[in-house]
Amino acid sequence: MTRGITDLDGNWIGMLKDGITGAGGLAAGRLVVDAPAVETVRSVYPMFINAYYAGLITAPDDAIGRQVIPDIRELQDQGLTDDPLAEERQSPVPGIIHRYPDRVIFLVSNRCPVLCRFCMRKRLAGRATAPPPAQMAKAFDYLRAQTAVREVILSGGDPLLLDDGRLDDILTRIRRLPHIQTIRIHSRVPCALPQRVTSDLADMLKKHHPLYLNIHVNHPDEVTEAVVRSCNRLADAGIPLGSQTVLLKGVNDAADVMALLMRRLLSIRVKPYYLHHPDLVKGTAHFRVSVETGLAIMRSLQGYLSGSAIPRYMIDLPGGGGKIPLSPVYIQGMSDNMMIVRNYRGETFSYPADA
Repeated sequence: MTRGITDLDGNWIGMLKDGITGAGGLAAGRLVVDAPAVETVRSVYPMFINAYYAGLITAPDDAIGRQVIPDIRELQDQGLTDDPLAEERQSPVPGIIHRYPDRVIFLVSNRCPVLCRFCMRKRLAGRATAPPPAQMAKAFDYLRAQTAVREVILSGGDPLLLDDGRLDDILTRIRRLPHIQTIRIHSRVPCALPQRVTSDLADMLKKHHPLYLNIHVNHPDEVTEAVVRSCNRLADAGIPLGSQTVLLKGVNDAADVMALLMRRLLSIRVKPYYLHHPDLVKGTAHFRVSVETGLAIMRSLQGYLSGSAIPRYMIDLPGGGGKIPLSPVYIQGMSDNMMIVRNYRGETFSYPADA
């Protein structure tokens, strides 16, 4: 396949239309896969890879291919569920997830630039229908009534796959609610379909400050020149960028890979925000790593990367318990009101614990 399409204002709609949805499309791109297995899996969990992202795949088992090419292990999960985070139970009206007192997730889109095999909403990916007007109206009624809500997070699907006018209308309607202070967008688009980040889109988004955008990048090879330019365009529009990376077995579960990714993100004005431990979602068990692996990676970053380049390592608790941060243990014990502390090199120090 051709690697690295860089035309930032290219035909992103065409890249979606030319996307791969089955084993035949992979074969046409000279990727050798187990076609019957791919077809079996995609009959249960749909497949989609836009033409740009497909061009980054050099082999089915490389760090890019693993994220989007169906794997027969998706059908071999035992004991996992479709909605372990209880999003549906915490949805007071369709399209709204209200887990925390001061913020809600607003599902505004049913489309994604790629269908990630590890998706937290795998139950919906590629199968959800676009929110109808009546559902959107109920969602806005809910937001209007919930005056304790200070932040709205647009998700989906991918909000940046809405056309400019539709997204502008949603942002404008949210901005009219006096209690909403900030809006956040969660999107894979700047990484997986950077051609969508046009100058018109950036100009529209900057009308709605304070607006924050968290992108989703999992491997250094995803940070192409096109992605650099898309992030620059958003940052130049005054939009603070963060990254939510998912820790994935066989993709980024090595300290050197994670360090390189975090450095690259910071160099393109994207603040590493969260490193997510993979959720307990049915069909994704083959991506799971141990918590100790995640903690070891976090230890490897401390002291060797600047604080700005180190994300928070997070677990989203099953049953709707919400996110909690995990951190390597640096306090080894106490002795005579002195903490015994280990630094990033493994050296031990004493530090007074009293005020």
